[in-house]
Amino acid sequence: MFRQTALLALALLPFSLAQVSEDFENGWDQTAWPIYAPDCNSGGVVTLDNTTAHSGTNSMKVAGAGGYCGHIFFGTTSIPSGDVYVRAYVKATTALTASHVSFITMPDSAQGTNKHLRIGGQSEILMYNRESDDATLPDLSPDGIATSTALPTSVFECFEYYLGTDGTIETWLNNSTIAGLDSGPGITNANDAGWTSSTIIPNITAVYFGWESYGGDVNTFWYDDIVVSSSRIGC
Repeated sequence: MFRQTALLALALLPFSLAQVSEDFENGWDQTAWPIYAPDCNSGGVVTLDNTTAHSGTNSMKVAGAGGYCGHIFFGTTSIPSGDVYVRAYVKATTALTASHVSFITMPDSAQGTNKHLRIGGQSEILMYNRESDDATLPDLSPDGIATSTALPTSVFECFEYYLGTDGTIETWLNNSTIAGLDSGPGITNANDAGWTSSTIIPNITAVYFGWESYGGDVNTFWYDDIVVSSSRIGC
């Protein structure tokens, strides 16, 4: 039902706004949603799962292994040419730890070849990481850490973010703003100094969902009801 409703809603939008909406109830189209494992993969597994879902009966399961080569993702290259909004329902098995991990990765041409804008965790909170200079949003100081939040486990959470053509980043969890994960023109964030030390404005070419660990952390994530659009969808 969600898929039919979402597709009808998108069909009624102007063409420039209609992008990608997928709940995986018709299965996993691996052409539209291919696996992505840059450089190496030695253990991570992506499957269509019918044991848990945010809506309907299906979701995508990513069983991520430990270590960098245990990474694996799936995702889409259907990205709007301007502003980008991404909404996904996400369920994690294990809480974020002090170690650096990613559960969303996006090839970012603004950073250079084979560099990524990443969303994940460190210091037990949600954060962004820019691969080219390893900058984080927020700064991982005690004050910066306090402006983000942990990712709850064992239930589907609505995670949503916005990447603007002017460099704006905004982030929500269950429709609540995560202040430390906002930055850009007109936004006051006392804990984005590392991020704004660069003039890079993200220009992503794909969005991939999965798991990447830069140490030994292992986790399993589920993803459902994903929307990539040029306008905000909300939870």
